Amino acid sequence: MDLYEDSSQPVEARVNDLLAQMTLEEKAGMMFINGTFINEDGTIEKTSETKGMAASLPTADESISGKMMNHFNFWEAPETRALATGYNAIQKAAENTRLGIPVTIASDPRNHFSESIFSMAASGFSQWCEPLGFAAIGDEELTRNFADIARQEYVAVGLREALHPQVDLATEPRWARIGGTFGEDAELTARMAKAYILGFQGEELGPNSVACMTKHFTGGGPQREGLDPHFEFQKGQVYPGNNFDYHLIPFEAAFEANTAAIMPYYGVPTDQTEENVAFAYNKAIITGLLRNKYKFDGVVCTDWGLITDVNMGVAVWPARAWGVEHLSEEDRVKKIIDAGVDQFGGESVPELVVKLVNDGKLTETRIDESVRRLLRQKFQLGLFDNPYVDVENAVKVLSNPAFKAAGEASQRRAMTLLKNEIKVLPLQQGELKLYVKNVDPKVAALYGTVVENPKEADIAILRLKTPWYPVETKNPFAQSFHHGDLDFKGKEKEEILQLLKTVPTIVDINLDRPAVIPEISQNAKGLFADFGASDAAVLDVIFGKAKPEGNLPFELPSSMEAVRNQKEDLPYDSKDPLYKFGFGLRYE
Repeated sequence: MDLYEDSSQPVEARVNDLLAQMTLEEKAGMMFINGTFINEDGTIEKTSETKGMAASLPTADESISGKMMNHFNFWEAPETRALATGYNAIQKAAENTRLGIPVTIASDPRNHFSESIFSMAASGFSQWCEPLGFAAIGDEELTRNFADIARQEYVAVGLREALHPQVDLATEPRWARIGGTFGEDAELTARMAKAYILGFQGEELGPNSVACMTKHFTGGGPQREGLDPHFEFQKGQVYPGNNFDYHLIPFEAAFEANTAAIMPYYGVPTDQTEENVAFAYNKAIITGLLRNKYKFDGVVCTDWGLITDVNMGVAVWPARAWGVEHLSEEDRVKKIIDAGVDQFGGESVPELVVKLVNDGKLTETRIDESVRRLLRQKFQLGLFDNPYVDVENAVKVLSNPAFKAAGEASQRRAMTLLKNEIKVLPLQQGELKLYVKNVDPKVAALYGTVVENPKEADIAILRLKTPWYPVETKNPFAQSFHHGDLDFKGKEKEEILQLLKTVPTIVDINLDRPAVIPEISQNAKGLFADFGASDAAVLDVIFGKAKPEGNLPFELPSSMEAVRNQKEDLPYDSKDPLYKFGFGLRYE
């Protein structure tokens, strides 16, 4: 047995032994993480049944044997039994390589009741409120309990790295990714982040942990006009309020909790360093700030797709090489490594690292620094000792009724009551004629008599979502981002207000960004915000079977003019907000 296979040896000794046996090609492969798939039947080969995004991805075996990669992430995923079975098949493919280095599987969030593009659909996982909902509740113990339950579910199916928490601050209300944050307040976000990481990782990384990749260093919230730097139409990350350091506060909490990894964002921190280049290319940010000031020695992984362009058929999605677009792919790789980064997200080009070393442009000693960090994490997670999962146990864990009940309870607790005119709420169950819109009538029928004409109703219940307006682009992924203004317009707004004036109406709005709703607030009898909630959860709170416990994790501006006039990097700074940060009513 090689030293690195001996679990009785110290981790550093095992790392040193394995690193000494690795070829340059094996080291380079470890520095890349990209997507793979598992079929609905748990197999990992391409078949005629392989559909959707999976059809465009390489198989895990191709990436393992051809690219010597051993880090992957899932987007789509099958049901629990197939997911666990497929995970074991991927590990078997890795076991058959020369050194048998096990695979680390990473994932975006899978445990939120959400339609966010960054909340990955997968059956079986308990469904909790969004991170904004945890901030609305403000209970660190609940947040840690959520993370611990999500950890158990992840570990059961082989997900060992969380591409979260997202601790960016929602200081620009138009930003398209606010839904994954804990809101705009740095101290609240810091408290939630620390509890979240401790729930996933424990006090130290171990064989029952999920490693957290906290993102997006140094905070991706202050985007000009809220346009996201996933795309070339973004206008820069800006600091008109000179508030750069405020956005570091949540990351300082993540360091206290020993986050295993850090992901820098795509944007350019405009005029904050000598060089206006994107965070992962920026040595002042990665080495100067993250490594030297904060003494962070965990893994630093880029966000997805900084090196190569993607042909989407209808459009080319350029690499997010902002500020260095002129560099070749090879030189982009070099600049990122020189900046101090260890791993490339969403890329599969280890041959470029090999070429850079062989051409004398990078030293193998520098590559060893990054590979050492990546190996250390695998050993700490216990993957070398037992990379496989028990399929039957996975099915049992992900069907735990207590986990599902806890998730459903969080959806209710996060409900935030903004208006309760003449104390109309809570309603009395069973006694009212209800008109409902954007609510399942079958669910509503459990609470009252559902009628089809609002004029026949005693009260209406209307569910809304924060408005958004797609950017004009051929990129279908960009079109799905919730960009643009925050207010309802035209016919949609008229229809909402007409209903509110026809019958007393309780409005619930899902806030994935801070909606601008002054007329709706004025005309509604009752107004709620939710942060990821089923119809049953919302109706339980409206009818008093559960109580609203939320407080707004960001302010709701009074107008789009106020939104446009506020500064992107400052919290709660719009003029005369409709509802202030922290606002929330209670039932008496």
